[in-house]
Amino acid sequence: MIDYSKFYADRVKPMKGSAIREMFKRMADPEIISLAGGNPAAELFPADELSKIAGKILMTQPTLALQYGTTDGYPKMKDCAKSRAEKVGAYSEGDSIIITTGANQGIDLTTKAIINKGDKIIVENPSFIGSLNAFRTYECQLVGVDVDNDGMNMDKLEAALEANPDAKLLYTIPTFQNPTGTTMTLEKRKRLLELASKYDVLIIEDNPYGDLRFSGEEVATLKSLDTEGRVIYCGSFSKILSPGMRLGYIIGAAPLLEKIEILKQVNDVHTPMLTQLMCVEFMKKYNIDKYIEKNRALYGKKCQIMLDTMEETFPKGKVTWTVPEGGIFLWCTCPDFDGDASEIVDKCLEKKVAIVPGSNFAIDQSLKSNQFRLNYSSIAPEKIEEGVRRLGAVLTEIL
Repeated sequence: MIDYSKFYADRVKPMKGSAIREMFKRMADPEIISLAGGNPAAELFPADELSKIAGKILMTQPTLALQYGTTDGYPKMKDCAKSRAEKVGAYSEGDSIIITTGANQGIDLTTKAIINKGDKIIVENPSFIGSLNAFRTYECQLVGVDVDNDGMNMDKLEAALEANPDAKLLYTIPTFQNPTGTTMTLEKRKRLLELASKYDVLIIEDNPYGDLRFSGEEVATLKSLDTEGRVIYCGSFSKILSPGMRLGYIIGAAPLLEKIEILKQVNDVHTPMLTQLMCVEFMKKYNIDKYIEKNRALYGKKCQIMLDTMEETFPKGKVTWTVPEGGIFLWCTCPDFDGDASEIVDKCLEKKVAIVPGSNFAIDQSLKSNQFRLNYSSIAPEKIEEGVRRLGAVLTEIL
């Protein structure tokens, strides 16, 4: 048997796969209730509508759907992305748009265009594992900044920027953050932009969950507050239409996106034409905002069921948690627990419920964590209640 490890590039040797994906392999038992995933609710997918749309496209526009497309995206699809971005002020005159194969491709290509080996990226700690792994691929140094209940800690951000004056990039999920579910306040967003200007770093604003607000007031996007062209905005249709269609977009200053477009051409030539055409036709034929309202209502209901059951079943005074105003995640902390959340995960699997330990979202995944993430979007309300009850029993036993 060949020892393939000796052939690996240095940049991939230390990388680990997502433990969330690995956990799915352990969850073949149909009795396991998963509070671990990050999938949208499958019952919301407009499968019938998209089926009819796809059939019509392939009957009437087969060459357009099946032939090569332009790297930056089908023009009408770019118009759709622009219209979504304009609703939150994330498009300005002089900006360019690239349609990506999922929002994570936009994050990856932006990093590839900016980061050299050894460069520093300021990131929230904890943060989205997909983006962290994308950054690690380019052999950069990740500098973590703690996330409070109202977003990234600005004092610690300034300290990190002052200590790392050569940092080139700052990555944030300011609205319904993954994994914490928190939202950065308007005051903090303004302060973040001030600090980015002072220390001259670019910003990736990752906003895949922004459409999923079910309580509270909207907060202006960083991109809408940016007057310098410092923010690269990453949006997605995955959480509002279908993740399997792999449709995302990036918006930013034209000179930077010119370089990113070249990198995308090397990466995958273009985002699949069929799914772009399907999205365009769906948005032309149906009211996407009414469809999003269904998402918001369902996720708000599911989130409240989870919160109510946690309040009822978690051991009193032993666990704290975030209360999201939207998105699909919330974050739990066991402040007096000096063990590792992986112990809780293993015991939960014995009780046939799955959660994700906090170490998966940390800058240093080898450190112990007394935190874990829960998801409420992808399973039925009665399953949420039962899963949280099982989790509550495990927490009571361990804590």
